[in-house]
Amino acid sequence: MPVEITWWGHATCTVEDSEIRVLTDPLFTRRLAHLRRRRGAPPPPEAAVADLVLVSHLHADHLHVPSLARLAPGTRVLLPRGARRAVPGLRKLAHLRLTEVEPGTSMKVGGLVVRAVPASHDGRRIPVGPHRSPALGFVVSGEARTYFAGDTGLFDSMAEEVGDVDVALLPVGGWGPYLGPHHLDAGRAAEALARIAPRSAVPVHFGTYWPIGMDAVRPHEFHTPGEEFVRRSAQLAPEVAVHLLGHGECVRPEVAR
Repeated sequence: MPVEITWWGHATCTVEDSEIRVLTDPLFTRRLAHLRRRRGAPPPPEAAVADLVLVSHLHADHLHVPSLARLAPGTRVLLPRGARRAVPGLRKLAHLRLTEVEPGTSMKVGGLVVRAVPASHDGRRIPVGPHRSPALGFVVSGEARTYFAGDTGLFDSMAEEVGDVDVALLPVGGWGPYLGPHHLDAGRAAEALARIAPRSAVPVHFGTYWPIGMDAVRPHEFHTPGEEFVRRSAQLAPEVAVHLLGHGECVRPEVAR
């Protein structure tokens, strides 16, 4: 079966590989604190069907306890080391198989091997949280090698840590008018693409959530990151096929044989 990737919005994707459904950073809500889902309906119920869930870091738009609660009993969830100490709400999820990992951790799940890799991002639950956990990316290896970057900035060892991959799921924007440090915008994401050099890429983490009451503040930061990433990638990494998806759309990217 060809590898298939579905983007549900923000950093939430389903990667189907080797008959395993992998779900990334599930966020199924219309509203999160001061953020509302401005584009696209929340993912349908089938988006919560997964064999394995990857959580990249502890920020609430990536580790969303109510969304995790919708997963079926017995679903395995990989979380950054220290997550259960930092996020007490995880204690309510007794129906899930929570496993804490750190950069360098690898595990086999069915026909897949999942490897946690570093990310350059604040790993605390909130910016003033007392407990630190590593922010992570993941490389999922089966019929394809798929890199899910989570949230990250550029860092010197990125290509070395990620290794040879077929597909990269890269953040290209954010949820507000200004990106803080340790994030990728469209230009930096295109530079990351040139460093990693996958066969295909899917831009994520843009055009979904936006602060309430700020629709008119720097609207290009909401609307344009996907198209800008396509444009910049054509300049910096023209050999990479970039698949710009709408919410709920899927692609079967070409992989090495």
